[in-house]
Amino acid sequence: MKLVIAEKPSVAKSIAAVLGVKNQSDGYLEGNGYVVSWCVGHLVELADASVYGENLAKWRLEDLPILPGHWNYVITPGTRKQFDILKNLMARKDIVSLICATDAGREGELIFRLVYEEAGCGKPVERLWISSMEDIAIREGFAHLKPSADYDRLYAAALCRAQADWLVGINATRLFSLLYRRTLNIGRVMTPTLALAVKREADIFAFTPEPFYTVEVELDGFTVTGERLADKSQAETLRDDCRRAGMAVVKSSERRKRTEKPPALYDLTTLQREANRLLGFTAQQTLDYLQSLYEKKLITYPRTDSRYLTSDLEKRLPELAKAAAEAVPFAPGTVFCNASQVIDDARVSDHHAVIPTMAVQETDPSGLPAGEYAVLQMLAVRLLCAVGNPCISVETSIVAECAGKEFRAVSRTVAESGWRDTDERYRSTLKNRKEQEKEKKSGRLPEVQTDVRLSIVSVSVKEGKTSAPEHYTEDTLLLAMETAGRDETPDRVEKVGLGTPATRAGILEKLIKVGFLERRKMKKTICLVPSQAGMALITVLPEQIQSPSMTAEWDRQLKEIERGTAEPEAFLSGIAEMLTELTAHYEAVKDASVLFPGTKNSVGRCPRCGSAVAEFPRSFSCENRDCGFVIWKNAKFFTVKRKEPTRDFVAELLVSGRAKLTGCYSEKTGKMYDAIVVLDDTSGKYVNFKMEFEGGQGK
Repeated sequence: MKLVIAEKPSVAKSIAAVLGVKNQSDGYLEGNGYVVSWCVGHLVELADASVYGENLAKWRLEDLPILPGHWNYVITPGTRKQFDILKNLMARKDIVSLICATDAGREGELIFRLVYEEAGCGKPVERLWISSMEDIAIREGFAHLKPSADYDRLYAAALCRAQADWLVGINATRLFSLLYRRTLNIGRVMTPTLALAVKREADIFAFTPEPFYTVEVELDGFTVTGERLADKSQAETLRDDCRRAGMAVVKSSERRKRTEKPPALYDLTTLQREANRLLGFTAQQTLDYLQSLYEKKLITYPRTDSRYLTSDLEKRLPELAKAAAEAVPFAPGTVFCNASQVIDDARVSDHHAVIPTMAVQETDPSGLPAGEYAVLQMLAVRLLCAVGNPCISVETSIVAECAGKEFRAVSRTVAESGWRDTDERYRSTLKNRKEQEKEKKSGRLPEVQTDVRLSIVSVSVKEGKTSAPEHYTEDTLLLAMETAGRDETPDRVEKVGLGTPATRAGILEKLIKVGFLERRKMKKTICLVPSQAGMALITVLPEQIQSPSMTAEWDRQLKEIERGTAEPEAFLSGIAEMLTELTAHYEAVKDASVLFPGTKNSVGRCPRCGSAVAEFPRSFSCENRDCGFVIWKNAKFFTVKRKEPTRDFVAELLVSGRAKLTGCYSEKTGKMYDAIVVLDDTSGKYVNFKMEFEGGQGK
């Protein structure tokens, strides 16, 4: 028997159906020589800092940096049952080998390998590497299984990424939270992404609009425009000179044929950006829709950074283009398929561009959720455009001279719409057509001869103002993440950016969840803007933590580890050195309390992590959600004494670790007594207390 391990139950069931595995058991299917089971996301994760020492359960500056010499792992809470099922299956004597069928990418490899290692399995492993969940793709994948060793470097890069994120997250979060006495979540990629948004807002705030002036000269049948001028009086003088001249001389008149090539296919980030721009979807929504479509076998693997296809797909493309056209009601009647335009083996790494599969021709769109169908339409349209004919246009440019200055006019008319016909048909169905409104087409310029003198009909001065940078949208922030650090990267080095296509959506969502980024509607557009807390955080952080270019360089090194041209040890050593230097020498910014005002209902500082402890209706709880420190007002320790902890009592307890509690009721004697309550916190699920009486006796 061979044990097949997929990433999700739905994927496992699709694989089982293709393999003829029908017998259902608890947590797996069995039959026809296979046992097919699944993970549920990450079953195994890096252990918390407290595993490396009881003292590390509490947040203290003197314990930093925390640099594990040997990494420990734990079963992710809530997944123990499925892990045990997999572990027992791996140990079965009739299981002779395993097939890793988790998602064919960095995280999928990590999910399987950690389970394999934690279960102590040593049986041989093969790798299923497919780009589609279609039955034919699964069959071909099982017919050509890869040696697991081929993906050792991918696993090394994935594990290295996880460990680097742990190191930066644990050490930097504790350092800055303790120094500034509030929870400040720091992430290796999350924080530089926030820095991009903060810088953009600073640029907008600092921007001062500057007026500019252009002189427009109306001739017979068209208008020519001069260059921008900063001085209004200079523009008015030119206007007057042109009026006096009364004539303009045509210096040049050209018509050129312009060929606009079809767009490339979608990678994940490009699709997320366009879905945000055209449909208003968040990056995470788009990824969720794609994942569902992938599991329904309607599209190929979505977490790709490539916009091209491999040569083995070239012969199938005409049939696929026809199927895509049938999937969208507005597609043109004639479908072109210039397949060679989208084929480039050298530009495909792990997975080719995301495209629809042949299964779309058997799918009723009305049965899909609206969001999934909208994304599927985008993919179908892009495939048709990418293999379509070029758009041919004629560009006319005229340069005229008047009063010693040159004035220009340019127009473009479409001769053969080509791929743009399909694109325009699609966009005409959208409610949000802002992009089309921006592309207002000017009238076609007349044919005029060089050196012809034309009479001036009128001359005017138009005033404009320079525009501030625009607030980031999900579309433009994804682009900024993708291109971060490129200006500082040598041309010969591959440019990676912040994060990966698969992780960028999650990073944006986490920034919003922790309160550093906010979605705000501005002029009918949903923008991503930093909160006051987000701006304050970037204000105090040192360059090495918030630098987008440095983090982009780290992600480039991870890519090199994946290719075997860099070593994980050197990468992690560099991060450890940076954290050692940071925790040893960083000093808090003076007067930062102005940036980080205290919580209004704060009663003190958490003894575990240093964050604020706030009063809530039923408790006094640490504001750091990951900490877990809470003193319940109805805790049995107090209710049996017929007491409820007050703000003053808890405040004293947090400051000195002990506080006097008067008027306690004794269940044994029925009498009242006074005692000293001592905070005896062991960083467990519940906070413990001890009691002391006069004479030093404890209870």
